[in-house]
Amino acid sequence: MNQEEQEQESSATLIDKNFPLFSKPRKPKPYKSPKPSQNPEPQTPQIEKFSSSSAAAAAEEETTTAFADLGLAEWAIQTCKELGMRKPTPVQTHCTPKILAGRDVLGIAHTGSGKTAAFALPILNRLAEDPYGVFALVITPTRELAFQLAEQFRALGSCLHLKCSVVVGGMDMITQAKALASRPHVVVATPGRLKVLLEENPDIPKVFQRTKFLVLDEADRVLDVGFEEELRVVFQCLPKNRQTLLFSATMTSDLQTLLELSANKAYFYEAYEGFRTVETLKQQYIFIPRTVKDAYLVHILSKMEDMNIRSAIIFVSRCRDCHVLSLLLEELEVEAAALHSLKSQALRLSALQHFKSGCVSILLATDVANRGLDIPTVDLVINYDLPRYSRDYVHRVGRTARAGRGGLAVSFVTENDVDLVHEIEAELGKELEKFECKENEVLSDFTKVCKAKRVATMKMMDDGFEEKVKERKKQKLKTLAEKGVLKKRSKKRKREKSDKNPDQ
Repeated sequence: MNQEEQEQESSATLIDKNFPLFSKPRKPKPYKSPKPSQNPEPQTPQIEKFSSSSAAAAAEEETTTAFADLGLAEWAIQTCKELGMRKPTPVQTHCTPKILAGRDVLGIAHTGSGKTAAFALPILNRLAEDPYGVFALVITPTRELAFQLAEQFRALGSCLHLKCSVVVGGMDMITQAKALASRPHVVVATPGRLKVLLEENPDIPKVFQRTKFLVLDEADRVLDVGFEEELRVVFQCLPKNRQTLLFSATMTSDLQTLLELSANKAYFYEAYEGFRTVETLKQQYIFIPRTVKDAYLVHILSKMEDMNIRSAIIFVSRCRDCHVLSLLLEELEVEAAALHSLKSQALRLSALQHFKSGCVSILLATDVANRGLDIPTVDLVINYDLPRYSRDYVHRVGRTARAGRGGLAVSFVTENDVDLVHEIEAELGKELEKFECKENEVLSDFTKVCKAKRVATMKMMDDGFEEKVKERKKQKLKTLAEKGVLKKRSKKRKREKSDKNPDQ
């Protein structure tokens, strides 16, 4: 068990038996006590687990070579062919037939393994047999993922004239309420905005009365303690006889608890080998003082063409730093798009589209971009700030070296980041290599970069960004306090501290 899972295990588990995600097991009919020689069947549903590391899994994967073997309709098979999907991936091979059979499913597989099609194809297959809306509700943690999922559903369901609505924050609520009232076949939503619509419009809960499928994508993040209140409101509007599908790249104690609560004999597919990165990814670090991070960033970006790098994602920890860096690069006439939560949703989508289409080759982003986003041509990931948890490092660098291609990840390490690097290396099971960089070349532009940074900081103050940051922080603390999350986190920190210092 890794450190992140240990932290979750040691904290109070979010999930309890009253958490309304899975319907509760039905009470068994009264029966006579069995004779001593008889062995009564257990009343609790059994979990069927399948690990891709087993010999049986390998044998089955060899026999399944086409989508026609999964039980899909002919139109779905033809759609896959038109989209260039030649054969099912392991997660599709194992999970799709179980979903078609009516089972609850928990699928754990690494990013880029085809999890979306694994649940979208059987949902659309069932929808085609009995079309109505809202047939499926998909919950996802970020707005960008919601729009991407909707695009994939529309592509896979193109011949069905699929109606798919996206319900996320930052968009007009009246328009979203009207879209839900029209009963689209598939709704893809983030928990917060859907909760607000359900509570403020008495007609919206009725829309979900016949929903057949509930999907949690990136389930480990959706089930984070910060979303508990929203999820309870959403789940209570859904029928008890639905199918529940959980998909994630990370296994957590909450997911295991939910699996055990399933009344529908849940199927558990696991292709999870801990936090790992692909062999085609080259992972390096630069140990530098914090004061010269900008100069090193600008230098590496200036060498992209020489390094045969087509595009790069730069991850930063805070919205403020993301905004300042975008202004700095703009001042230095380096084209880049910026993606963070303090941008309007329209600007966020525009930035992502500009990057995905190749209009700009550099994307500055906070961790809203570290999960699930499918951008196939990323050659370089730069960790301007190291993430707090090793699993977030793996998700970040997973944006490159996808589908068998190579990639490079470079992390800036300051004197305050040494422990973080050691934790990451411990999780990966290998040490990061040193990135070779000529210091005199980097520092030759140090003065120019510093001037640009001052100009960028002044622009940020003039456009009122600092006020936005303060207001957002104030609102976030208020929301967390109302949910009681701050108390839970405080208890968790105290527990962790006492575990590290048992003698105190």
